[in-house]
Amino acid sequence: MKKISHIGIAVKDLQSSVAWYRDVLELEFEGIEEVESEQVRVAFFRIGESRVELLEPMSEQSAIFKFLEKNGEGIHHIAFETERLQERLDALKEKGIRLIHETPKPGAHNMNIAFLHPKATGGVLMELCEPRQEKGDGSEHGHVAKDR
Repeated sequence: MKKISHIGIAVKDLQSSVAWYRDVLELEFEGIEEVESEQVRVAFFRIGESRVELLEPMSEQSAIFKFLEKNGEGIHHIAFETERLQERLDALKEKGIRLIHETPKPGAHNMNIAFLHPKATGGVLMELCEPRQEKGDGSEHGHVAKDR
């Protein structure tokens, strides 16, 4: 593991949450991205080497919608940046660790991602992420807006 990549926080109203993190906490706002495959809008804030991600569902099919219905707003997951993500997943599977994703999938902020099941991690939803090799603007996964 290289670092804590981000902490994901589920929110009901992205715009008011963005205002809180940007204007009250004065975190560096990086923009908003829509990830169609996950039916989620994500706002990014830089803090040191890490980020805070605010996650708003785009539909009732979104895992974030279901999380909010069950738990309300709050911390959804913690993400660790790693190298050789597929190898790491294979090693965890060999150790009997329950995975939500056995292979990486495209995620927000130009990352490949995979989640570990919270039943295997002491109740904490953990994401492993690795920067994709190609340098894009994220538009291959949804619309990126820099200034919302």
